[in-house]
Amino acid sequence: MAGVRPGLGSAYEASLEGARAAVLSRLWRGLAFEPLPWVVRREHGPDSLTLLLAGGGRLEGPPVDPYATDARVTSLRLDGRTYRQAARLVAALRVPHGAAFAAELDDSTASLALSRAGQPADPGPEPRTGWEWEQRVVDGHPYHPNCRSRPGFSVAEQLAYAPEHRPLVELGLVPVPARECLLTGEWPDHLREGDRILVPVHPWQAEHVLKGEEVRAAAFAAHPLMALRTLAPAAGGPHVKTALSTRLTSSVRDISAYSVETAAVVSAFAHALTERLDGRLHITRTLGAATAYGPDLAAVLREPPEAYAGPGERVVAVAALAGTGLARSAAWQAAFARLALSVCLTVLDLGVALEAHGQNLLVVLGPDGAPLRLVYRDLADIRISPARLARHGLAVPPLAGRLVTDDVTVLRRKLFGSLAAGALASTAGSSQAFGRALAAALDGLAPTADSELLRGGPLPAKALTLMRLSPGVPGDQWAQLPSPLAGG
Repeated sequence: MAGVRPGLGSAYEASLEGARAAVLSRLWRGLAFEPLPWVVRREHGPDSLTLLLAGGGRLEGPPVDPYATDARVTSLRLDGRTYRQAARLVAALRVPHGAAFAAELDDSTASLALSRAGQPADPGPEPRTGWEWEQRVVDGHPYHPNCRSRPGFSVAEQLAYAPEHRPLVELGLVPVPARECLLTGEWPDHLREGDRILVPVHPWQAEHVLKGEEVRAAAFAAHPLMALRTLAPAAGGPHVKTALSTRLTSSVRDISAYSVETAAVVSAFAHALTERLDGRLHITRTLGAATAYGPDLAAVLREPPEAYAGPGERVVAVAALAGTGLARSAAWQAAFARLALSVCLTVLDLGVALEAHGQNLLVVLGPDGAPLRLVYRDLADIRISPARLARHGLAVPPLAGRLVTDDVTVLRRKLFGSLAAGALASTAGSSQAFGRALAAALDGLAPTADSELLRGGPLPAKALTLMRLSPGVPGDQWAQLPSPLAGG
């Protein structure tokens, strides 16, 4: 940092304490609620929570609100010893795979402090564009202890590529013979050259992964969005999702051949499905997808969400609204929850479970800030139920593989784990506020077998800490969070 951005040194040091508390708070939430095999029992006191561990250890800390986004746990006590850093606590726990997870937590803490240090004292007026809104998301995932983990990124690379540092990223291009590409959808003329396809490449990928490829550097400039590997070209036009073969938060961000192969079919199917929603939901179309030589060289071109904004309207990612004056209003929270649940439950009943977390789900705001409609982007991890589609007389798309399932538990976890325990909870910011918004939303909805899960039962949420401590277990693992509704 001293060599790249020397002026950040003092701000970084000042941000470290808060970053440590933010990561420790997220870790403590995971330890408090996830089905960790080495936690034998949890004892709840009026002002404390104690975890009894296999082998007789005791881990003590404050009570945990599972939906709070402003928790500030500054220390935990393990067998009488105080720990203020998440990585040191995990190392002391001596659990399987804890050393690798501890390193990720250290990285998350340092990156979060850097993110906070790089913010201007005055953020300025309200953003005018969607990418400006997204670049105001400083702390990353509201509940994941790896909220800012970016292994493989140097300080210079974080400053150059991470959205919260507001850079302009120069994407490269790799020319590939069309016969050697898997290509679906329509690939634009400006990304073609004779019989070759020009595949957009993130500069980090070009430097660290694609060393043997011919990469044309600085092909066009783009603004990184929350996902970091997805960017909005400065000149406008489709958003570009690039392959980025490093672990960000939980997953390695490549683009699989399966995603490219199914992109056009899934996009056309999802776009047609929105006709059943009376204009309340728009799904950004996947315009084209290409991959060559494996998942390390791939790109997806996606319609920008702003395409669905009318005069005087704004389209904002839900995660960017958390903590704003608008989202703090109980009336706004209730209106947004009513809109999101009515739309997403209808789509689920029709046969599609959206992964509607705060990054994928956007809301169209009227001139007065009222939530009017929803926009959903990134169809790579939805779930489609042939049985539910058939029940409504809808054509089943010609798909196989992980996107297709009739398993009710899988479908409900996909939606409720992202929407209820994710987008709605983090926007509300606490169990009390979330409970009020959820109750108001459900009060106006006709009960269904799916919605009954929200009416007092526990809510599914990804067991984010358990997943990072279980590297050999494929797929998602789940926790059950207490209902935010009274009596839950």
